[in-house]
Amino acid sequence: MSNVCAVCGKHPGFGNNVSHSHKKTGRVFKPNIIKTKVEYNGKIQNINICAKCLKSGKVKKVV
Repeated sequence: MSNVCAVCGKHPGFGNNVSHSHKKTGRVFKPNIIKTKVEYNGKIQNINICAKCLKSGKVKKVV
């Protein structure tokens, strides 16, 4: 499953874990992606959407 939001385009970001001794190792910051059925662009479809777009009301969830 893709880690990109279909509405806002949010995708994984990259950064570092920093230990107490200040050693840095790579890590990935993943968005909270949910595959759900929503009404988007006047159609009912299953899309990958981040929780922020779902909570803010940018799309309407179909029950």
